[in-house]
Amino acid sequence: MRVLCAFPEAMPSSNSRPPACLAPGALCLALLLHLSLSSQAGDRRPLPVDRAAGLKEKTLILLDVSTKNPVRTVNENFLSLQLDPSIIHDGWLDFLSSKRLVTLARGLSPAFLRFGGKRTDFLQFQNLRNPAKSRGGPGPDYYLKNYEDDIVRSDVALDKQKGCKIAQHPDVMLELQREKAAQMHLVLLKEQFSNTYSNLILTARSLDKLYNFADCSGLHLIFALNALRRNPNNSWNSSSALSLLKYSASKKYNISWELGNEPNNYRTMHGRAVNGSQLGKDYIQLKSLLQPIRIYSRASLYGPNIGRPRKNVIALLDGFMKVAGSTVDAVTWQHCYIDGRVVKVMDFLKTRLLDTLSDQIRKIQKVVNTYTPGKKIWLEGVVTTSAGGTNNLSDSYAAGFLWLNTLGMLANQGIDVVIRHSFFDHGYNHLVDQNFNPLPDYWLSLLYKRLIGPKVLAVHVAGLQRKPRPGRVIRDKLRIYAHCTNHHNHNYVRGSITLFIINLHRSRKKIKLAGTLRDKLVHQYLLQPYGQEGLKSKTQRCQYSGIIR
Repeated sequence: MRVLCAFPEAMPSSNSRPPACLAPGALCLALLLHLSLSSQAGDRRPLPVDRAAGLKEKTLILLDVSTKNPVRTVNENFLSLQLDPSIIHDGWLDFLSSKRLVTLARGLSPAFLRFGGKRTDFLQFQNLRNPAKSRGGPGPDYYLKNYEDDIVRSDVALDKQKGCKIAQHPDVMLELQREKAAQMHLVLLKEQFSNTYSNLILTARSLDKLYNFADCSGLHLIFALNALRRNPNNSWNSSSALSLLKYSASKKYNISWELGNEPNNYRTMHGRAVNGSQLGKDYIQLKSLLQPIRIYSRASLYGPNIGRPRKNVIALLDGFMKVAGSTVDAVTWQHCYIDGRVVKVMDFLKTRLLDTLSDQIRKIQKVVNTYTPGKKIWLEGVVTTSAGGTNNLSDSYAAGFLWLNTLGMLANQGIDVVIRHSFFDHGYNHLVDQNFNPLPDYWLSLLYKRLIGPKVLAVHVAGLQRKPRPGRVIRDKLRIYAHCTNHHNHNYVRGSITLFIINLHRSRKKIKLAGTLRDKLVHQYLLQPYGQEGLKSKTQRCQYSGIIR
């Protein structure tokens, strides 16, 4: 993937009306984050909006932004992250203190960090500081256990005030861990395909490591508790959760809470269904556990974290909202775009696939607004492909079309937070790989965090009109979204605007800024694949473009 950065020299015209979100007397600096399909590997043609002589474009598009009032305002932590409990199983939890991993996570802060996933409901907490260690025979496990004390000894205080512990792990240790994780990855995949999961033990020491990572990375931890521990009458058994809550409170850990993961799948996973009404009662029970604990008396509670809103799932959500709609601070659900076992590279570019999310948003909003109008809605655990993802596809440049469109569509339709599954994990849907190297979607997320603020603006486009054929739906292949620029970015003055554009056409499009954007200074960030892999590329380059006005 190639990233091109344009830094123009032109100043805005003195007779141009500045946008309303512009601070008095400030420059208007329009920015474009442009994800393009038309420029493939090795393509070094001029940028679509450059005024180079002899440039022939198929379509001229006039683009303007309404700056009078934002149409939506999303959470400051809109783009957030997830870690799956499988990192306990494959051993990567012990490496969350890696200086490189913490640095990469800090780049995406502020954000929420949700610790949850399919193994949430098989997680059991044990308050053991130093569990007995069993020594195995020669092999990665044996040496990793010997290294465990070395991890602790190599921890150094990065920020003494916060007490952050950051480790520099020896290369041989990381190599042994990757061997162990590769073996465990096969076990995890087998569990996922068979829908049969083994129990996981979370010790107090492991929770300390998890919280250290979140706190030192500037992330707010959301912990999903096991909801499948059930009493004979099918009510929630909270004994393990209460032990975890008391330990966390004793350490003064600032945590928000959830209960369960995709409760609509409990029958197939555990042979015992939990309906929406019962789940609502379970959340009320969790709330009653939190209130007597001083540090958690006002802790946020999120749920029910349902799956794709099909008919039975909507029924579950309806029953939950009727009982506990006022108990949760935000209503949550999950979304997966593609079956990872049959995915092809061109699947990531289908407009029909990009638009499936919009229909789900409307279904969720309809139920939520029936019982608690205005309640915040979050999309948790969004992934491009199921079954852990597909190598060289869901971790490549091609996946960025789905990811960037997801961010734009959710903000535009009023979803308050989107949590990406996963920051670092087994499989291929993550942002950082097991060599602690950032993948294309990480860089896309980093640019998004740096440039895009929570205020969403309305976009007006002319030049794309097409007459629909009978029985056919016109789907936009040019996706344009606009926000006020992130005011925490000191490179740009308050009142700046960020546009991000996804071009799914096979031809380049010439975009002319009109109306309030006319004659304004522009910086362009053009994301393109780099190298011979094309859309499957995992590499990128940043270059300067010409003057853009």
